[in-house]
Amino acid sequence: MEPTPVCATISAQRAGRPASRHFTIHRIVGGGDLWVSECVIAYDGVPTCSVSIMEFTYGHVVCEAQYFADAFGAPEWRTALAEPMPGRNIGRA
Repeated sequence: MEPTPVCATISAQRAGRPASRHFTIHRIVGGGDLWVSECVIAYDGVPTCSVSIMEFTYGHVVCEAQYFADAFGAPEWRTALAEPMPGRNIGRA
């Protein structure tokens, strides 16, 4: 089966990125045609948190939304409420 135009566009965008990339996947959840992944992507060694929401039809990606943010710690006033997440080392804001 040929890739859909959306799949081809996503593949081309990712292949064209000149930076060295390393992915650390924290979790993937979903079912059927909707999946969400949470990971840290290091571009040339600089980590960025990412959440990706992917919709599939007939085994192909038809829609993807990605959200990116730099890691940040809890501000001092909220530190007592913050809980460390497994596998992560984020300091105070």
